[in-house]
Amino acid sequence: MVRQQIQAAVVAAVQATRDLGSSALPAPPAVAVEVALGTQPGDYFTDVAIQWAAMAPLEARPLAERILAHLTAPSDLVARAEATESGRLCFHLQPQVLEAAVAAALAQGSAYGRSDAGQGRSLQVEFVSANPNAPLQIHHGRAAALGDVLATLLEWNGWRVTREYYINDGVTGAQLQLLGQSLYARYRQLLGHDVALPEYGYSEEYVVELARAAIATEGDRYLALPEAEAVEAFTQLAVREILAQQQAELRAFGVEFDEWFSEAELHASGALTRVIDQLRANGYTYSANGALWLRSTALGDEEDRVLIRHTGVPTYLAADGAYHYNKHTRGFDRVIDILGPDHHSYAARVKALLQALGISPDWLTILTHAAVRPIKGGAVVRTSRRAGELIPLDDIVAEVGRDTARFLFLTCRADRLLNFDIDQARQQSRENPAYAVQWAHARLCSLLRTADTPPAQDADPSLLGPAERGLLRCLLAFPGEVTAAAAALEPHRLAVFALGLADEIHAFCDDADARQPALPAVEAARRALAEAARIVLGNTLRIQGSAAPDGAEAAP
Repeated sequence: MVRQQIQAAVVAAVQATRDLGSSALPAPPAVAVEVALGTQPGDYFTDVAIQWAAMAPLEARPLAERILAHLTAPSDLVARAEATESGRLCFHLQPQVLEAAVAAALAQGSAYGRSDAGQGRSLQVEFVSANPNAPLQIHHGRAAALGDVLATLLEWNGWRVTREYYINDGVTGAQLQLLGQSLYARYRQLLGHDVALPEYGYSEEYVVELARAAIATEGDRYLALPEAEAVEAFTQLAVREILAQQQAELRAFGVEFDEWFSEAELHASGALTRVIDQLRANGYTYSANGALWLRSTALGDEEDRVLIRHTGVPTYLAADGAYHYNKHTRGFDRVIDILGPDHHSYAARVKALLQALGISPDWLTILTHAAVRPIKGGAVVRTSRRAGELIPLDDIVAEVGRDTARFLFLTCRADRLLNFDIDQARQQSRENPAYAVQWAHARLCSLLRTADTPPAQDADPSLLGPAERGLLRCLLAFPGEVTAAAAALEPHRLAVFALGLADEIHAFCDDADARQPALPAVEAARRALAEAARIVLGNTLRIQGSAAPDGAEAAP
């Protein structure tokens, strides 16, 4: 691909600059070549000189010029390379390279952008995996969008992907026991008994609704049971009902899982005991203070971790070890876990446990996403589970729409705090990024419907003018963006690309509305460009799991 060829040329030039330059130059940073969107100069660019100069420290522009002096870019691809005042290296492509993207998109259609990089290898993506103790909340929506779109990106790159949800229904889970106690208390209250919720119990309305449903179907029969037995029954009832609700919420959000894996079944199968025995046999456990510990410091963790508490109850880490060992026995070539904002320190201990079991830590990749900060009326909406102040995912979908929510959850890097402006998300204007992208597709469809003749694959793109260059650049860049987003495990890159492509499409459509008819051959080239752009944006939306409206009236 064009991006990779430019990147290889820059890497060679950077290495030559260091080899033939001052010994004071530090090791250079990794070279990243990006597509230039909007008004940025060139068609591709790299900021390697800026980043390298900051490490030296040196002035970026002279360093960029030194890199340029050693650059040998393929002349059939790059017409010209230049350094900006800031030190950015910009690459202007040969016109025929850009123009070829139109024919490629028209010929490949819905397959344009796919690759065989994964070569059919198997990969599992585990995501969301919320505790079955509450309806899904707004931050679960971010995890769902990240995992689902990442899985699709990997599928587009030739991986066989399994989407998996780990049900945290372990019978010893303290939160689930508290949920059962809270539901039992609400049940008794509704039947006229003067009882209080347990300390730190679940005060949310959904628990009251579960209690009402239990009375409607079972009456007061649980009152005759011993309290421990009744609490256990209500724990199981709550887990069953809430899990069913979570599954329905995810389907409504456009996410379908291939596997729902139960922690309770893991315990019941004896898998955890077998993994503990294996860790003992491998010499990575010891006993202290009545507990069983993992020697995780010997494997890169910052401290040793408890596997079995002094009470005999296994920790979450022990269960996770058994779960990941199970994943490994299922034969996945690679596994990716997407965890929430409270799991940043978890990767080292899980990878240490895998090493102790004889599994390469590189087999597992753990991604963590930052929190979602909901904003409404210009102010941050405060949330608290203990106060019963939550924002259910269902409410967000009902208020702004599924496609809008999915898109906005992907508009920044996963590891950065996401400001989710609910008022902006409801707007049907280009101020709403999700609307702007879908409307761009609708405008292209409308434009093509009003054309006198359908797009022709033999149209001559060399007749297109400078105004269309930005759109051509996006069409050419799309396959590379799909590959790069999958390789970096960064689904947000596709949302950024979609916004840049939408801007170019809106400019193209605005120009079409204003300009006078041109020669038939020029109009044919523009129709072909419009159809190619529709294909690329449609493929982008398909990867993101969003609808592609076919007319302005159908925009979100």
